[in-house]
Amino acid sequence: MNNTYLFISDIHLGLQDKATEKEKEKLLVKFLVFAQENCSELFIVGDLFDYWFEYKRVYQKGFFRTLTALQDLTMSGVKVHYFIGNHDFLHRDFFTNEIGVELHQDGIEKTLNGEKFFIAHGDGLVKNDMGYNILKSILRNKILQRLYSFIHPDIGVSLASCTSKSSREYTSRKDYGEIDGLFETAKKKIDMGFDYVLFGHLHKRIYEKYKNGYYINLGSWLSAPCYGIFKENKFEIVDWK
Repeated sequence: MNNTYLFISDIHLGLQDKATEKEKEKLLVKFLVFAQENCSELFIVGDLFDYWFEYKRVYQKGFFRTLTALQDLTMSGVKVHYFIGNHDFLHRDFFTNEIGVELHQDGIEKTLNGEKFFIAHGDGLVKNDMGYNILKSILRNKILQRLYSFIHPDIGVSLASCTSKSSREYTSRKDYGEIDGLFETAKKKIDMGFDYVLFGHLHKRIYEKYKNGYYINLGSWLSAPCYGIFKENKFEIVDWK
């Protein structure tokens, strides 16, 4: 059976001013409605939110329409994969238990219409980024997250927002050199037999052929919202307006 698969990445809900966020969420909700009728699986490849911290009985205020649209999507029978990004990594079980989304902490291997995909957000996969990998191991430590959850939500979510800003500042200052480190990672995956290697994280729209495979980066929704579509064994990146 030849199915249709959709992909989005780096929406960063909560990053920009209130008016911009309202319009961005409106576009996103329309896309999720579109996905109900046009795909069998949706892959959110990280950083749906600019920051996220989830308590056992509390979730942060805002973007209610997005959450309900996601639940409508899963209830319609569309399988939704949500890859934890470097900004929205503080998840518990809300998305899984309440919305029906499958969360992925790391990259996954997936066969779609007979083609072998490797899909990941992309953070921590650049070989010369040891500093970030150390930070990532600390921030995603479950014991530390549990201790953090004892902080009052008003304070905890504010600190999560500050952590997100620090992460962005670190990434923007980091000199990765002229070589796209994620492309180098993708080449290794393609040499291992993958047909498509798909990342987000860079906020750059990229579609590169390498040997018998393809490296794809989905860009971001901060300036030019778009989505990836894999249909009839062809991948495209399409503007969403």
